[in-house]
Amino acid sequence: MATPALQQPSFLLANLKADWTTKPLLQRCQELVKVIDDYPAKELHLVFPWLVESIFGSLDGIIVGWNLRLLQARTNEYGIVMEFLDPSGPMMKLVYKLQAEEYKYEVPVTYLPGPVRAAIQEGVLPDCPLFHNKLQFPLSGLMSLSLSLNPFEYYMFYFATSLIAPRNYPPGPHVSMSDSAYFVLVDVYLKYFLPTEGNVPPSPFSDARGTVAPPAPRSPSMPFMGYGVHTSSLLKRHISHQPSVNADPATQEIWRSETLLQVFVEMWLHHYSLEMYQKLQSPQVKEPFSPTEEHVLVVRLLVKHLHAFSSSLKPEQISSSPSAHSHASPLEEFKRVVVSRFVQQKLYVFLQHCFGHWPLDASFRAVLETWLSYIQPWRYTGEKSNLQADGQNRTVPEKWASFVQENLLMYTKLFQGFLNRAVRTDLVNAKNALMVFRVAKVFAQPNLPEMIQKGEQLFLEPEHVLHHRQHRAFLTPAHGGSFLSSRQPAEADAVFKVKSHVYSLEGQDCQYMQMFGSELRTAVLKLVQIMAQARQTAKRISDHSAEAAGSQSFLSWFGLGASDLNNTYTGAEPEEAGECVKKTHEFLDRALDYLCQIFRLNAGQVSQLLANMASAEDDMGGSRQLPDCIRGENGLVLTDLGRIQIINGLRRFEIEYQGDPELQPIRSYENALLVRLLYQIASLINERFAGHMEALCSRRDFLGRLGRYYFTNPASGERSQKSPMTSRAVERQRRPRLSLRALASYRTLLSLFLLYLLGTLFSFGVLSSTGLILVASVLYGLFMTIVGDKQKTH
Repeated sequence: MATPALQQPSFLLANLKADWTTKPLLQRCQELVKVIDDYPAKELHLVFPWLVESIFGSLDGIIVGWNLRLLQARTNEYGIVMEFLDPSGPMMKLVYKLQAEEYKYEVPVTYLPGPVRAAIQEGVLPDCPLFHNKLQFPLSGLMSLSLSLNPFEYYMFYFATSLIAPRNYPPGPHVSMSDSAYFVLVDVYLKYFLPTEGNVPPSPFSDARGTVAPPAPRSPSMPFMGYGVHTSSLLKRHISHQPSVNADPATQEIWRSETLLQVFVEMWLHHYSLEMYQKLQSPQVKEPFSPTEEHVLVVRLLVKHLHAFSSSLKPEQISSSPSAHSHASPLEEFKRVVVSRFVQQKLYVFLQHCFGHWPLDASFRAVLETWLSYIQPWRYTGEKSNLQADGQNRTVPEKWASFVQENLLMYTKLFQGFLNRAVRTDLVNAKNALMVFRVAKVFAQPNLPEMIQKGEQLFLEPEHVLHHRQHRAFLTPAHGGSFLSSRQPAEADAVFKVKSHVYSLEGQDCQYMQMFGSELRTAVLKLVQIMAQARQTAKRISDHSAEAAGSQSFLSWFGLGASDLNNTYTGAEPEEAGECVKKTHEFLDRALDYLCQIFRLNAGQVSQLLANMASAEDDMGGSRQLPDCIRGENGLVLTDLGRIQIINGLRRFEIEYQGDPELQPIRSYENALLVRLLYQIASLINERFAGHMEALCSRRDFLGRLGRYYFTNPASGERSQKSPMTSRAVERQRRPRLSLRALASYRTLLSLFLLYLLGTLFSFGVLSSTGLILVASVLYGLFMTIVGDKQKTH
C-alpha cells in the first residue's frame, strides 16, 4: 500500500478493489486496518459504501459478500471476520471515524420492507423515527426516493438486510445457524449496544457533529411538506440523535442503542402491515414476503435478549409511575419501554402471519419457540433455574401479571392459532407431538392461567363501569378525591391498558374469543380427541415395527420372509420407528395432563374417552377402515375430515397395484432376465389359446373351477375399491391368462433346486423329478379347488 501522502482517494479505492479479488482474506483485513488507521475520514468516505457492500453483500443479492450466514466457527476465516467486525474492531472504528463528520449515504426506498416502502411512496411518513428527516426527494418523483443515513445507520442497515436479502449461495452441506458468524455477530452487537450491565461503551471519536436530529411525533397521515420540526425522539427526554457536547456521556451514546434496535425491528419484523392484518385475517391471504427458519431463529435471539435487557432494569425503576423514574438514566428508561413500545405490535403481526402460512411440518418449531420465548420473560431474569426441586414448573411470580395483561393477545389469540394448526398436523410424528407438549407445558405453569383469565376479565369490563372508575380515578384530594381509593385508579389503568392493547392490534370492532370460554374449550376437546387417536395410531405402528423386526432373517433376501408386494408401511427402520413412537406416547400423555390442568378438564372423562377410542379402533379394525370420503363421478373423493384422518395417520387407503399384475416393476427377490423371458412365453401361450382358456373358465362345473384356479381369475378386477382412483380403472376386466412370473422368484427357484436335490438323493433323474413336481402341482390344485368348494358351501 502506498503512503497516505502519495495516495489519492480514487486510487485508494481502485487499489483496494484490485486487491480484493487476488489477496487472501487475512492479508486484505490487515491492509484495511492500516488504511483505516492512516487515512483521514475525507478519503475513507469513498471507500466505506464499497467496503460495506463487499462484506454484507448488495441489497439486490447479486454480490454475496463474505457469506456470514454460511461461515462456521470451524473455518479459518471465522476468527479473522469476527475480529474485524467486532463492536470494538477496525470496521466499527471506521464507522465512528466517519460518524464524527457529517457524511451521509443513500439507500433506495425500494429495499425497505413492503409496508414502509408503500407508505413512503404514498406520501405518508412511517411512525418509526428511524425514517424521520432522512428522505431525499428526487426530481423524478416519489417512486425513486432514497434515505440519507449516517455511517452507523448505513452499516447496521446493510448488516440487518443481509439476513433477508435474496442470495444464490452455492450448494453444500447443511450448516448450523447458531454456529454461523452472522448469528454470533447479532448476539455480540445486542450485548454490546443493549447491555444488561453498565452503559454502552463510548465511541473513540466525538460524534456530536455526526448525528441526526430526530423529528417530533406526528400523525401518519401528515404530508411530507411542513415536516421537519426539531424536537425529541420517541423517548422524549433522553433519547436524542443530536445531544449537546456538554451532555452526559450516557445520553450521548444512547442513540446507538435505539438506532440498532429500530433497524433490527424494521428490517426483520415489519414486513406485514397492521392495517392489512386487521382487514384480511385469513391464512389464504398471500403476502410477498415469506420468512425462513434462519430468519425466525435470529428474531428469537432478538426477543430473548430484549427480555434480558428489560429485566436488568433496577428494581426502583420498574414502577410505571412518573415519580419512580423521574431521575432514571437514559438507558434505564429505554429498558423500561423497549419491549412494549418497539417490539410488541410488529412481532404480533409477524407471528400471526407465520402461524397462518407456515408449512405443517417440524420446521414450525422455530416459530413456536420464538413465541414461547416472548410470552415467558421471567425465564430471562438472570436466575439460575425455573424449576422447583421436584422438577415441576415454578410458579410465575405475581409481578409479571401486568406483562401478561398488556400482552394478552400474545397468549390468547396465538394459542387459538396454534390449536388450528395442531388439529391439522400429524401428531404421530414425535417432533409435532413435542410441539404440542411444549405449548401445553408453558401454559400449565402455576399462576399463568389465572393471570390470563384476569386479563380477559379486565378486557371484558363494561365500558360504563370503566368510565365511572376513570372519572373517580383522576380526582386527587385537592379536587375532591381520596387517597383511600388508590386501588381504583390502578385497576382502571389496568383496564385501559388491556383494552388499548387489544383494540390497537385487532381493531375496535374485533370479536374477542375468550381463552377459557366454551367455544375454545370445544376446540381443545377436539384436539384431545385427535391426540388420543394419534396415540392409537402410534401403538399400531409400534406393534407393526415389533413384528417387522421379529420377522427379519437371512433367508428374507431370497424372499422367504414375509413378502407383501403392496405393503403400505413406509416408516423408518423398526428400531428407529419404535423409539420415535415411544417419544410420541410420552409427549402426548404429558401434554394431555397439562391440558387438563390448564382448562380444568375432568381427568376421568378424558381417560374414558381414551379407553372408548381404543376399543372403537379395535372393533373397527383400525387402519383397515377407509378415510371419510364420498363417491364422485370418477371414484372416491376425500372430505375435510378424511384429510385430517390421513394427516394424523388415523386411517389410510390400502395402496395396491391396480394395473396388469404381469407388468408390475421387477422386485429385488426376482430374476430380471427370467421375468422378461417367462412373460414372453406366457404372452405367446395366452395369445394362442385365449379362446380355449376363456371357454374353460366360463364353465360352471368342476373343470371350470379348476381352470379358474390355475389361470388369472377374470373377477379379480372387481375387487372393492380401496383407493381414490378412477372408476374406469377399477371396472376394467381382465381375460383369463396363464402367468409364469412366479417361476422367476428366487424363492421358487430355491424350492425347485431343493426338490431336484431331494430327487437326486432318491435316485430320480431330471425328467422323473420334473414329472413328479408337475403331478404334485396338479394334485395340489385339485385339493385347493375341492377345499374352496366346501368353504363356499359352509
